[in-house]
Amino acid sequence: MQIAAVLVAAEGDEVLPSWLQYPVLPHLGELIFGFLVFAILYVVVARKVVPRLEQIFNERTAAIQGGIEKAEKAQEEAAKALEEYQAQLTEARAEASRIREEARAEGATIIAEMRDRAQAEANRIAAAAQQQIQAERQQAVVQLRGEVGRLATDLASRIVGESLEDHVRASGVVDRFLAEIEGAEPAGRVS
Repeated sequence: MQIAAVLVAAEGDEVLPSWLQYPVLPHLGELIFGFLVFAILYVVVARKVVPRLEQIFNERTAAIQGGIEKAEKAQEEAAKALEEYQAQLTEARAEASRIREEARAEGATIIAEMRDRAQAEANRIAAAAQQQIQAERQQAVVQLRGEVGRLATDLASRIVGESLEDHVRASGVVDRFLAEIEGAEPAGRVS
């Protein structure tokens, strides 16, 4: 304070009020001008800059919220898609298992049918072969009878010394001979 008093004394003998005696205080005009500029700057910032900053802040907040909501929706959709995929996969596995079982059952049925058909075909072939054998045997018996009859007549005509060319006579001799052979055959057979 003494310095201020000395400065004031050096300038003149004027004594200033105590609040004006500080050398750092601006002049009253400068102070009013500063307040006016500050008020204008405050109004400009409050009306132009702050609303724009709030708008940008709100847009960014909305964008972030929208992004979060979109991400949550996408995550929910992905979870639903995963559940659907897993359900479809489970269903497909069950379907594949069912198809495999059906194929096995159908294969077993087809194999059984083929065995039955093969057995029936084998039985049919065996029966046909048996019939053919019987027919050929019958034919062979008929041929053998004829041949045996002819040989028997030739032999009998040589033994008897007379001709047995008469058909009725030869037929009677042959029939008698064959009847004797057939009658003697079961007794002469050894099992």
